[in-house]
Amino acid sequence: MPAENARLCAGSATALKCIALFVSFFLTACNQTTSLLSVSGEASASEIRAGANYGARPNEEYSVPAVAADELDPKYVRQRVRYSTLHPAGTIVVDPDAKFLYLVMEGGAALRYGIGVGREGFGWSGEAKIARKARWPNWTPPAEMIRRQPALERYRRGMQPGLGNPLGARALYLFQNGRDTLYRIHGTNEPWSIGQNVSSGCIRLLNHDVIDLFGRVPVGSSVVVLSHRKIANAALDAGASDERLQ
Repeated sequence: MPAENARLCAGSATALKCIALFVSFFLTACNQTTSLLSVSGEASASEIRAGANYGARPNEEYSVPAVAADELDPKYVRQRVRYSTLHPAGTIVVDPDAKFLYLVMEGGAALRYGIGVGREGFGWSGEAKIARKARWPNWTPPAEMIRRQPALERYRRGMQPGLGNPLGARALYLFQNGRDTLYRIHGTNEPWSIGQNVSSGCIRLLNHDVIDLFGRVPVGSSVVVLSHRKIANAALDAGASDERLQ
């Protein structure tokens, strides 16, 4: 609590004023969950973007185009943030409501990535392991998706890799107790969809970002996908708060 508020409570302020100040302070603290907090002297958006390197990737198996500055909200640019959590370094924490994915690091920090969340991305939550990683994966639409979108019937046996493939440049396959959750963390070539709810898919990152994440996490890494109830109480369930680092 600021010093002037403490003096007010200790001095001539009424008990009612003190209570109001304490309640205000408490609510402010509780709201510091997984939202972005302002920090004096933080790096500019252009500096953070430059560090994320969203330029063209011509050396990939399928050339990945650059992401233009006006195609991505600055808050979803990949960046290192202060992140207080009970989960150990190397854990991936997915917050579908806030549209962020965190890779927990040592020293109270994390790499934060912007995400888009598809229909399937809201259909599962819990803890899992990365059982498989794939570069430029094939994609097979689930039977339920084919029923919703009959035009996908031609891909029942799989779609070849490429920029038009919904899984993008990389995919991480999540298993729980040895069983496939059908939950994927994957790439996309649609920058506009980051920060949005989209009609299909699981958790999508920019192709640039999923390439970066793919290189940092081995098979066997833990993934925690927060449910809506847990997101509402993120400070209690994951002990989490984040703040952009300079």
